[in-house]
Amino acid sequence: MADLAVYAGLFAVAFVAATILPAQSEAALVALLVADAQPAALLVLAASAGNTLGAVVNWALGRGVERFSGRRWFPVEPRHLDQATGWYRRWGRWSLLFSWAPVVGDALTVAAGVLREPFWSFLLLVAIAKTGRYLVLAAATLGFV
Repeated sequence: MADLAVYAGLFAVAFVAATILPAQSEAALVALLVADAQPAALLVLAASAGNTLGAVVNWALGRGVERFSGRRWFPVEPRHLDQATGWYRRWGRWSLLFSWAPVVGDALTVAAGVLREPFWSFLLLVAIAKTGRYLVLAAATLGFV
């Protein structure tokens, strides 16, 4: 049962990190990897799933941006959203491969919703980006890089 709590906690931190509250999912993952109490693959899976689903929340907020923008809890500042929308218009859905990046990554996922990116292509590209980031982080932490 304690193992489930670890994975659920990491999932929750990663989810929150991708949405409206500041959180450090990378620090949580590294701490758990260093503790070496759970399999690295399952930790990466939990973090990736949580962070990807958090990005889905941003995509949904982008779909309703007219109702939500300007509210204090909205996860993206207007200038970051404008910048991300510009990149998204220029590079298209492939810009979602940078959804792992700090600040701009969240804005890109909201911009994808604003610009009506189809859900399944959004989900695939964001999952690749988010999982890739955690795989690199895990490899570096465990000395594979």
